[in-house]
Amino acid sequence: MLKRALTLIGLLLVAAPAAADDHLPLYHRVDNVSGNLSTVGSDTLANLVTQWGVLFKKHYPSVNVQIQTSGSSTAVPALIEATAQFGTMSREMRPREIELFERRYGYPPTAIKVAIDAMAIFVHQDNPLDALNMVQVDALFSQTLRCGANERIEKWGQLGLPGSWKKRNIQLFGRNSVSGTYGFFKDEALCDGDFRADVNEQPGSASVVQSVSSSLNAIGYAGVGYRTAGAKVLPLDVEGEHVYATVDNVISGVYPLSRYLYVYVNKVPDKPLANMEAEFIKLILSRQGQALVGAEGFVPLPDGIIDEQLKELGL
Repeated sequence: MLKRALTLIGLLLVAAPAAADDHLPLYHRVDNVSGNLSTVGSDTLANLVTQWGVLFKKHYPSVNVQIQTSGSSTAVPALIEATAQFGTMSREMRPREIELFERRYGYPPTAIKVAIDAMAIFVHQDNPLDALNMVQVDALFSQTLRCGANERIEKWGQLGLPGSWKKRNIQLFGRNSVSGTYGFFKDEALCDGDFRADVNEQPGSASVVQSVSSSLNAIGYAGVGYRTAGAKVLPLDVEGEHVYATVDNVISGVYPLSRYLYVYVNKVPDKPLANMEAEFIKLILSRQGQALVGAEGFVPLPDGIIDEQLKELGL
């Protein structure tokens, strides 16, 4: 998890965007960059990748930027078939996906960490619930109960809500199965269990949060950066402490639902990336690129991770 090789930054993710490290290199335009730049993949990264694309086009007006964001699972076939140079994913590529890529090219794809995200549990703003623990999260969304619960949670009274809330049915919202958010939540929050059949699957994280904000009985999961008026982010109860998705807690790993976000590329071993691909990655990992990470509600990468990746990529 994120506990290893990470340092603390120090701004509230739930209250304000995190700032990029001032020590990161500024991106500067270079010559001889033109052509088509295409990304396919994660909905979670949709707004951020769009902003990176806008910034890249400001430096290189002749570049045609194309962005598709149907879900992390769509990144892999796009890379294999070479219909995109970049595959954006809100989870790590699975062994089977890497195997399919290697079968085509003879070497694995290159993963580049581009941001850190926190998964949040959202309820309606008028819901009096103050926190959930991870066993309760599993009991709400899972049919397999692998995290320690004895029964499924169907009504708000099972979570201690009194009065008129006690017999209210709970309405569940989540992502569809092509989403990396779906896969991450399944692995980390459901202990690799199975979702309940009555989870209302949504095509994007924004629609999950919008659905929760529109229904008093609703609860859903999405990236914390999608917080909006009408929906409340719940802290997670960790050993009796209410842990919020702050930058400190996300980077240190104290907050249990945190993850890296990735861009995957087809890089031939011991050969440099093509010029345009190299420059787009340099922009993402630059001070301007990481400032956009914070502005979109994610956590910028610590500069040590950025330095290491740039060195490994020969950039």
